[in-house]
Amino acid sequence: MSNRILVVDDEPHIRDVITFALERAGMAVSIARDGSEALIAWRRTSPDLIVLDIGMPELDGLDVCRQIRKTSDVPILFLSARDEEVDRIIGLEIGGDDYVSKPFSPRELVARVKTILKRTSGPSTQASDQMVRGPLRLDRSAHSVIWKGTPIVLTALEFEVLSALLGRPEMVFSREQLMTTAYGGDIHVSERTIDSHIRNLRAKFAAAGCGAAVTTVHGVGFKLGSMEPDQ
Repeated sequence: MSNRILVVDDEPHIRDVITFALERAGMAVSIARDGSEALIAWRRTSPDLIVLDIGMPELDGLDVCRQIRKTSDVPILFLSARDEEVDRIIGLEIGGDDYVSKPFSPRELVARVKTILKRTSGPSTQASDQMVRGPLRLDRSAHSVIWKGTPIVLTALEFEVLSALLGRPEMVFSREQLMTTAYGGDIHVSERTIDSHIRNLRAKFAAAGCGAAVTTVHGVGFKLGSMEPDQ
């Protein structure tokens, strides 16, 4: 069955370019022209992924993401103009999985969509689907993370970063290594993107009572924290 993609952008030309590229890649596409239509279409079509423009009038992409994240972890790929770096970082921090800057290459956009979908669909082929560290349990086949009995809802890329850290808990990962793990070797993103995912992981675990989820090794990178409950 084809993956269902919701494309949200207020510019008809951009919608047409994205729709053509995704349909050519074998995906089923529905469209929305603004934020309000996006929320209606998301509820109606239950897409596998949303391509969401940030800079829309009235209800912008960030507001749409905030509304969706109240009840859903559907992957969201943001579109942003080059001068909207702050918005891109905010987008990742509020639950976006990735972003593509305008003007963009349709081939790159399709590659990023496929990368995210690969993380979120189908059973894992890795040797160990379940990894445990203290009160933390990660199940790759179910795409679930449980800490002390509390589910932690992660985006696809946050899940991959945590999987890498948990798979080798004594290793200090550089940003480049984490980017390769999360995005694959053919896609290059800013190091600040990884920093945003790390901040999100820390914030989500802190909200559940674990302030020691990820440790920073200054000048080197990141490693899994002790995962101990806060005192």
